[in-house]
Amino acid sequence: MKKVLKVVSIFAGFLFLFSGKASAFCPMCTVAVAAGLGLSRYLGIDDAVSGIWVGGLTLSLSLWFADWLEKKGIRFKYQKYLITALLYALVIIPLAATGIIGHPFNKILGMDKLIFGIILGSTAFLGSFYADRKVREVRGKQLFLYQKVVFPVVALVIISLLTYFYGGYLY
Repeated sequence: MKKVLKVVSIFAGFLFLFSGKASAFCPMCTVAVAAGLGLSRYLGIDDAVSGIWVGGLTLSLSLWFADWLEKKGIRFKYQKYLITALLYALVIIPLAATGIIGHPFNKILGMDKLIFGIILGSTAFLGSFYADRKVREVRGKQLFLYQKVVFPVVALVIISLLTYFYGGYLY
């Protein structure tokens, strides 16, 4: 039964990732991330793997929001950096305040598993973002439809699988 729930949640996650674009941004995303993390804990998914997706989602939202503000004509110095820092704070501070981040037995390589996953997921997402740009630069066009979506999702899936199967050896 547990495997069925995991498969269903992974399928639902893929459906969510390939759904239409959002038309608004709200702070409730932090609550949604926390709820998703709670669901993943209930399903028995390791916090390091959950953190990978939290990190990818947070970076994606921050880049999207910065671009949205720029299109609306709202520009200020260090815009992308400040928005990214703000969104990470909106995700990490409530998780730390509720005790989800910071448990002494929830560590990998000496740091909290969720923070480790967030760093890993953000790095993978950023790398896939630059890989997509480089492919478009070299080829002059995309390789296939939805390449901009597929690159980050595949990167996060690969990192998630590696962390899930080999993460236990990193203590």
